[in-house]
Amino acid sequence: MTEDIVAKRIVQSPQAMKALVGQELGVSDWLVMTQERINTFAEASGDHQWIHVDVERCKTDMPDGKTIAHGNLTLAVIATFGRDVLKIDNVRNGINYGSNKVRFTNPVQVGARIRGRQKLLAADDMPNGGIRMTYQWTVEIEGKERPACVAETMSIAYAKT
Repeated sequence: MTEDIVAKRIVQSPQAMKALVGQELGVSDWLVMTQERINTFAEASGDHQWIHVDVERCKTDMPDGKTIAHGNLTLAVIATFGRDVLKIDNVRNGINYGSNKVRFTNPVQVGARIRGRQKLLAADDMPNGGIRMTYQWTVEIEGKERPACVAETMSIAYAKT
């Protein structure tokens, strides 16, 4: 499935990311938040809070009668958005380095379409030919002014030698 994703922007090397600091790198395609995805995340995380998985109760006890995605699921799909927006060539390997700040500012209801907007905040040298990139991600909800999530994430890409 992920093999079919073609990044909208291709950068020739981790080192070349330095020239893009301060720029918006791109916007992903829309992704529909399905109940199946929410349920799968509940199983994987052990978070079965009713607002996420009890469709019948949500019909009466939640605004608009819909379940909402876990905040951490919204954060997790940033990886999907990243593959859609950016591909860095000449990478030996890469790692997730973590997050600095994450805010969930608007719930993602089941059936909502969301997408990620990626900006490069920093690209710093690391040992062994690595570049640590700090990104700002804004997860937008179609038709909503306030985003679902704003997150500052970090990753390291190691150049092929």
